Amino acid sequence: MARQPRLILPKQPHHIVQRGNDRQLVFREPEDYERFLGWLKEASRSYRVAIHAYALLPTQLHLLATPESEEGLAAMMQKLGRFYVPWYNSKYGRAGGLFEGRFRTAVVDTDRHFLMCSRFIELAPVREGQASEPDSYPWSSYPHHAGLRPDSAITDHALFWALGNTPFQREAAYIDLVQQFIAPEELEQIAASVHTGKPLGSHAFKLDLERQTQRRILPAKRGRPFKTPPADQS
Repeated sequence: MARQPRLILPKQPHHIVQRGNDRQLVFREPEDYERFLGWLKEASRSYRVAIHAYALLPTQLHLLATPESEEGLAAMMQKLGRFYVPWYNSKYGRAGGLFEGRFRTAVVDTDRHFLMCSRFIELAPVREGQASEPDSYPWSSYPHHAGLRPDSAITDHALFWALGNTPFQREAAYIDLVQQFIAPEELEQIAASVHTGKPLGSHAFKLDLERQTQRRILPAKRGRPFKTPPADQS
């Protein structure tokens, strides 16, 4: 059975995950992260994809990004692979693919889940045991949002700007948001969404996407429909 095409919508945030083949390392040294980030900036600008958050981990990467066009997201990821993988293979004397299959992605409900997804991504280094605090990990967008250092790879989303009237207010509000407890069910919801490619959002959001895209997104109702109305049992 042919795989269903990924659901990618222009001007809508997407959570993207790409992992190393068999969980192998895709970043080993600071130079690897720096090279990847440089190509990410270049590719995102070339294909008009706004990067709102990211976390680069030794065996995987997470992005929160909004493409201007339906084709832009895949084109950006393909360009990253064409540049980074040959460079990485040459550096470490290896051959073949580096990443597992296709990148995974899920459309994100802007109003209710965007900031939740952003902090999920920027807390990934802590969950994966790469850092004790998000501000101590150098390869994520958290230092940018916390006001520790600007990051030219990032395009701040309108929801980040809405956190305050000044940079200090926005940064303080975001730091407070990240420090709040993330419920296990929220973590599971985000991880399951991007793993399956299903949108991350409310029932109403998914219903609206079904209308827009003419694709089944919500689970089908169980049971077979009656061909004729059932007889009155009263």
